[in-house]
Amino acid sequence: MTTPTASAKILCVANQKGGVAKTTTAVSLGAGLALLGKAVLLVDCDSQANATSGVGLDPAALDRHLYHVLEGSAAPEEAIRPTEVQGLDILPANVDLVGIEMELAGRPGRETVLREALRPILGYEIVILDTPPSLGLLTVNALAAAHSVFIPLQCEYYALEGLSQLVNTIRLVKHNFNPRLYIEGILLTMFDARTRLTTQVNDEVRAHFRELVYETTIPRNVRLSESPSHGKPIFLYDPASRGAQSYLAAAREFLDRQRRPR
Repeated sequence: MTTPTASAKILCVANQKGGVAKTTTAVSLGAGLALLGKAVLLVDCDSQANATSGVGLDPAALDRHLYHVLEGSAAPEEAIRPTEVQGLDILPANVDLVGIEMELAGRPGRETVLREALRPILGYEIVILDTPPSLGLLTVNALAAAHSVFIPLQCEYYALEGLSQLVNTIRLVKHNFNPRLYIEGILLTMFDARTRLTTQVNDEVRAHFRELVYETTIPRNVRLSESPSHGKPIFLYDPASRGAQSYLAAAREFLDRQRRPR
């Protein structure tokens, strides 16, 4: 666990459409940044707890997790756990988180509970928030807490429709809760240059969003699909795989973009 400072970059990985490699991106980008020397905290904001199990923790065995932090019975440092990747810690989740939206429903400032909870732990250089595949209160909390949004986008037919909905949500959260929020970048996932559909999605997204779209793309890769079931980020499961090398390239591109003027 890191020594607190005040300089954390908070990145929300979001896409309300399921099956776009959102959690794979949150875990792999976090692990890749840790391998590049950054102190990273991954926050699992999804009651499915896939990011938690994806780094080797058993959600059912946890005595403290994000639910306890949000409802106020535990401090964040009581719930944070290290992972096998040096430099990467996680604030985990489990299925209890499914009830937090109802518990927060009547609370004043319910959209910014996560932001307040994260204040004491902003000693990490980068905090990555993995969100549910929906636009509910937990996702709104993550968007309200973040500096920017990182969007994994699957190269498939309905991708742009879902992206449009997400961009509208980002605008609403920016207007109502978080005026500093901006789109960090769009990462094309499940990329297969041999298919016409991938080429069409790639061309259309780049024409519309221009420099927001990362040059790095993430290919379809069996090893990436296998690694969560083994409870290991791809860099531990198969560091030589195309998936691992692509996510490491995405992490490098992320850091390079931080040096550019906005």
